[in-house]
Amino acid sequence: MEHVDHILIVDDDREIREMVGNYLKKNGLRTTVVADGRQMRSFLESTPVDLIVLDIMMPGDDGLVLCRDIRAGKHKATPVLMLTARNDETDRIIGLEMGADDYLVKPFAARELLARINAVLRRTRMLPPNLVVTETGRLLEFGRWRLDTSARHLLDEDGTMVALSGAEYRLLRVFLDHPQRVLNRDQLLNLTQGRDADLFDRSIDLLVSRLRQRLLDDAREPAYIKTVRSEGYVFSLPVQVLGAPA
Repeated sequence: MEHVDHILIVDDDREIREMVGNYLKKNGLRTTVVADGRQMRSFLESTPVDLIVLDIMMPGDDGLVLCRDIRAGKHKATPVLMLTARNDETDRIIGLEMGADDYLVKPFAARELLARINAVLRRTRMLPPNLVVTETGRLLEFGRWRLDTSARHLLDEDGTMVALSGAEYRLLRVFLDHPQRVLNRDQLLNLTQGRDADLFDRSIDLLVSRLRQRLLDDAREPAYIKTVRSEGYVFSLPVQVLGAPA
């Protein structure tokens, strides 16, 4: 039997969730709608889904908290598309840091939501084979740093752990899997967030800036992540694979 993608819609606005659910059904998707985080958790306990459409502004646990919980639980690989009522870049960055794969600002056209859902599903299943991020737990050494890819810990030369957000970890992992190779913003967005670049979306540039701060990398003369004018970014140091962590 042909697989039909199952979309879980989490929104406290009854009109929006029913409108979205009905539209997606008419376009060949299986849908379930719930009103809050409690109902979402209860449903996911028994039923896996292919993608979650998650509203940010909800009573109780908001969408950011729920997205963080999804990424920390057994459904951590499930794509999440967040809905936000504010066209605020800070909100978008926070959502992406929590692990969202894409976002859409309200009010939105149902057709655009469908297009975004299909794009996220396609990209999470069909990343270019030459740019796939590996998943095996390893210790990666570069400069004065080590990254434990199993525990997702960044360690300095003294063994002190430096905390990384989810988005910072994903970006660093992409760079370390493809050192000394220029990656443009489209590729970085695709690999870290599962979506196309927006002409006015500077989230990658902001994340690069935050990651440089974590690595104590001087933005004026960076040793780790260099800007290649008109092309993108390159991780300039070699990366040594030390093997699986103990």
